[in-house]
Amino acid sequence: MKTAFWLYLFLFLAFFDLHAQYPILTPFAISLGAAPVFIGWMVGIYALTHLPGNIIAGKVIDRHGSRRYIIFSLLSAGAILLLQAHVQFPWQLLLLRALSGFVLAFLSPACLALLASLSQDPVTQGKYMSGHGVIHTLASVVSPAAGAFIVAKAGYSLTFQSLGWLLIATGIMAIFSVPSTFKTSKDSTARSGNSIPFGSFAHPRLESVSLRYYILPFSVSCAQGILFFELPLRNTDISGIMSTGLLFSVISVGALLTLSLLFLNRYSPNIRVVIGILLMACCFFSLAAFPQIPIAVSLFVLGSSKGIIFPAMASLFIKLSGGTRLGRVFAFQSIAMSLGSFIGPVTSGQFRDHVSPYFIAFIILMVGLLIIPVSRQNATSLYSPNTHTNPDAV
Repeated sequence: MKTAFWLYLFLFLAFFDLHAQYPILTPFAISLGAAPVFIGWMVGIYALTHLPGNIIAGKVIDRHGSRRYIIFSLLSAGAILLLQAHVQFPWQLLLLRALSGFVLAFLSPACLALLASLSQDPVTQGKYMSGHGVIHTLASVVSPAAGAFIVAKAGYSLTFQSLGWLLIATGIMAIFSVPSTFKTSKDSTARSGNSIPFGSFAHPRLESVSLRYYILPFSVSCAQGILFFELPLRNTDISGIMSTGLLFSVISVGALLTLSLLFLNRYSPNIRVVIGILLMACCFFSLAAFPQIPIAVSLFVLGSSKGIIFPAMASLFIKLSGGTRLGRVFAFQSIAMSLGSFIGPVTSGQFRDHVSPYFIAFIILMVGLLIIPVSRQNATSLYSPNTHTNPDAV
């Protein structure tokens, strides 16, 4: 529990730092003279450079544990933000965003593998995943508005400097607080005679996950990338930045509502994922087709769907993998999300003059649901069994 507490603290500080940039990056790029198409690439390049980092992370986390990669991500991302405070041209911002995407690619797989290794019980693992989501959401509730407020008072340069030093301080705290190994259970440790690294399980065989399941995180992150690109473009002056920051906070409040409903972890992650994505798709459809609905209402419901999807998706991948090679499993999930986060903003920037990007997000989410593999057990099992069996693995 002590390990989980420290990890949640570091995650809160890191997520606060990262989400504070969402409402200010686009206006900052525009102030440097960037065009909307370039901004789409700038937002997307962060996700694109996640890919090599995710590919590396999948192997090294299972081999060496999570600790060193959490520290590396935090310290490196902080240093990049300090450099970002001094950029003067759009290409410099593009380069630094690309570097930031690479170094932060290790953080999410390492943290998720670490949390999942704290227990082998599916319900407990689901609670840890929900806790991860709660921390993420708590940080994102206040950070967009806080980032916009700091920019309004201190300007872009001081904002990036303060966020950079916060990440560096968090990385230094992690050096002294996160242990290098963790024993998942007394029995497994006694049998092996060795401690078990973060991100691994004592399990007799490796389960493989059908690649088609990774369409789920791809479609969700693609839709989110479109949203994160479109919202800041509504208004780019100081009052608009404040308004955008508050809208991002509304999304987080909605997510916090459903994340706090811990009893949802007792139901099948398959059902929760499907319901959450359907709800998110409906929200994007309302943004595209019903402008008379207040945007804050649609974003609140969209945030509620996120609170259902992400813990359920993590539990689903743990279940499908049989609890083994979690670093690699979550790295593949991050790769899928990185691809979606890259394709979403780029697509939005290219086609926003011809069709509503929100309608594109709706289509992507619905197609993602239609082509995932569904077994008889997934279709009929509502209550999550206390087992690690994986009938859908290939």
